[in-house]
This record gives sequence, C-alpha cells and structure tokens, in this order.
Amino acid sequence: MDFQKLIEQVTQFEKKTVAVAAAEDLEVLEAISLAVQQNMSSFQLYGDKEMLTTMLDQHFPHLVKNKQVEIIHTLSQTSSAELAVKAVRQHEADVLMKGHIPTSTLLKAVLNKEIGLRTGKVLSHVAVFSVPGYERFIFVTDAAMNIAPDVSQKAQIIANAVKVAKSLGLETPKVAPLAAVEVVNPDMQASLDAALLTQMNRRGQITDCEVDGPLALDNAVSMEAAKHKGINSTVAGQADILLVPNIESGNILYKSLVYFSNASVGAVIEGAKAPIVLTSRADSAESKLYSLAVALHSSIKQ
Repeated sequence: MDFQKLIEQVTQFEKKTVAVAAAEDLEVLEAISLAVQQNMSSFQLYGDKEMLTTMLDQHFPHLVKNKQVEIIHTLSQTSSAELAVKAVRQHEADVLMKGHIPTSTLLKAVLNKEIGLRTGKVLSHVAVFSVPGYERFIFVTDAAMNIAPDVSQKAQIIANAVKVAKSLGLETPKVAPLAAVEVVNPDMQASLDAALLTQMNRRGQITDCEVDGPLALDNAVSMEAAKHKGINSTVAGQADILLVPNIESGNILYKSLVYFSNASVGAVIEGAKAPIVLTSRADSAESKLYSLAVALHSSIKQ
C-alpha cells in the first residue's frame, strides 16, 4: 500500500467535504488544488474572501468558480475556526482542516462545549508513514498532541490509531508500545506502561488489535532483531503501530523518518467527532495531500 493507492481509493467513494479554517495559505491551497484535480473531495474555504480570491486567481486559476470549491467570508481567524468547526458539527462537512491559523485557536473551537467536536475521548495525533524499502505503512502515535500520557490515555491513543489503521485496510493492527528495552524495568515507566497495556489487550480492555510490549524500536520493526533477542511474539518485528512513550520521543521519531529516511507522511487527529487535518506550516503540499487522504479514509469508514 502507498499513498497514491489511498488517493485512488478515496476517489471511488461518495464525495466528502472538507472545511478549511483560515484557508489563506499557499501550501494548503496547493494541496487542495491537487485534491480537486484528483477528484478526492469538495472544499469549504473559510477566510478573507478577497484575499482567497486573489490567491486563487494568481496561483490556482482552475479553482476559481470550480463547483468543488466554495469560499465563505470570515472576519478573523477565530471566526474561521468556529464556522469551520460548526460546519463539521452540523454535518455540512466531514473533515476539518487547519489552514493559516495557530493550532491553539483551532483546537479552542474544536473543544468548545457548545459548537465544538468533543466526544469525551482523548484527542491524539496519528502519523502514517511510507518508508522507502519498507513494504507497508508504519503508524506513529502520539507525536504532536499528548505530552506525557498515562496508561489510561495511552489506551485511548491506541484505540484512535487502531481506528485509522483499520480504515486503511488493516484488519487487526499489531501495536508495539515502545521503550528503551524489551523487558520490564521498574525504573523505566515506559516499560511498565507497555506491560500494562499488553495485559489490558489480553483481557479485552483494548480491542481490535494485538498489543505486545515493551519493545525497543529495533525489535518492533525488524524480525532479525527480534530473533536475535529471542523474543517470541506475534507483534515483534511486525509492528504496524508504534506507540511512543511521550511527545519528545514521538517528535524525534517522526522527524527522523522524514529527514533521514525520506519517508512520506500523512497525519490526522483522531478522537473528535470527525477527523482533523492538523499539519505543520513546515509540511509540504504533498504531505498535506496525503493527510487529506488519510482523513477522508477515516471519515468514510466511520
């Protein structure tokens, strides 16, 4: 599986709508342009109508008067976020996407008790990587939302990642809670949490997946490393989902895959009433497009 195949699959489903908060961003508009060209979805662009019209005229003229693109004028970033979130809440759109707006402003609208998309669940970041030379997608969570999750939060983070993985075709994803070692060490909280999560999975408290840990990164993704360590596990060497101990390790792993391995990535926020595309301004238009593909898959499979 690769991202182009994901995009091709999205085009076969009933068209969804993406609400973009503060859409005045060239990389975001380029991703939208690519998505429209491939007939992936329709878009509601919330922002300054005059500025958006000028940007489309100058850079993406084929989007002007395109039936798949609607501009909704707003007076501020806060208003853009609130109206985009409201559209998703009222089922006028299926996916929420961040444009040229601070993450905190968008999340404030998402978490608003009256107009927001809260479900009572933990919101978490799920990154989907296509790594050169690796035959399948690798999921990394959580590299962007939860700073130091406890065991209960990690269980919900797993559930969010499993939902995304299943929407992309993995029937029973294999989850590796990562630590520095593959044995339980009372002085390493990550190893204790991993052991608890493994037991919770075996007792049916975490479902629709296989969890086994603690596992170090090498024996989570390499059969050779797992055999060398003598690890007897259905997850070791075959992990689909890598659950990181904290945001620092997740951020480092995420950026290492992008900058050292030249991996392609799409990411989504799960746990709300609809998928949220919350990419960084540093992310390329291609990465934003892949994130849209992941989010649209997740939306279609809900």
